Amino acid sequence: MKKLIFTLILAISFSSLAGAAEKPKVVIYTSMYEDVIEAMTQVLHEKFPNYDVEFFYGGTGTLQAKIAAEKDTKKLGCDMLMVADPSYSLELKADGLLHPYISKEAENIALEYDPEGYWYPVRNLNMVLAYNPEKFKKEELPNSFKDFAYDKSLKNLISMSNPLTSGTALVAISALKDKYGYEYFDKLAENKVMIESGSVALTKLETGECKAIMILEESVLKKREEEDSELEVIYPTDGVICVPSPIMTITDEWSAHKNSKICEELTDWFLSPEGQKYIVKGWMHSVLKNPPAIPYDSIETDKIFKSAMPVNWENCLKERSELRTNFEERVKK
Repeated sequence: MKKLIFTLILAISFSSLAGAAEKPKVVIYTSMYEDVIEAMTQVLHEKFPNYDVEFFYGGTGTLQAKIAAEKDTKKLGCDMLMVADPSYSLELKADGLLHPYISKEAENIALEYDPEGYWYPVRNLNMVLAYNPEKFKKEELPNSFKDFAYDKSLKNLISMSNPLTSGTALVAISALKDKYGYEYFDKLAENKVMIESGSVALTKLETGECKAIMILEESVLKKREEEDSELEVIYPTDGVICVPSPIMTITDEWSAHKNSKICEELTDWFLSPEGQKYIVKGWMHSVLKNPPAIPYDSIETDKIFKSAMPVNWENCLKERSELRTNFEERVKK
């Protein structure tokens, strides 16, 4: 009898393991903060208990390099993408890697999206400036992206992310090149801008090693909420650089697990008012016409959109290599 009971328990255990293994899987490559990913993972497991949704984190440049390598094998390691650079969606669509889907939430989106449903903006990131009011007075600091590069009093005292690895930084230099020409890069070099991660730049802002930094708004808001930091955002007078980062589904032919129908469900959830609440909790702005809220300590989303610096996404894609080369030769030399 004991042997029979043991055999039954073993059979049930194996059955449970087999059932778990058979859960349809979706892998999402994303550049979102890792603690935001952790919160998203938890809620997705609650909302979609029958699916195994897994995030893989990396900077946009890193993920682009990963996908470029995977393309050689004719199979990607992901099923969905949520990266920072919107122009990348144009490239993937042209390469035939994306699955089209008209989301039921599409009509509620405030920003441009692909009319055939190949990509949708899922979170809006904002490139801004930031400073430390405990170290410097705001009137002594640049209130525009132009001053950030052109004001000689900031020499050796400014910092920004690397557009060779950061998608949002690449978008920023694309927009700034369109507005001010490649001379902007030369001015950054003359001011000895430091090229480093956002976390390092924020630390230098706290210590006074930097007067101002070019950084994503969410990085400052996160620090203010989680650490009660005094660091403040400067919304540049020549326009915030908005980066409406896309969500995309890989076509079954190229995807890791061929679960495009599940990806459609996930897309709808991310674009829904409920899904957007979690985007906002991650210090990013919603893409909806009627945002469920604004990020902690931010300003109204509409106000940011109305004063945003134009970004030509076709240029951003077409000139990606040229922009990176010029930045490396002119700024990082």
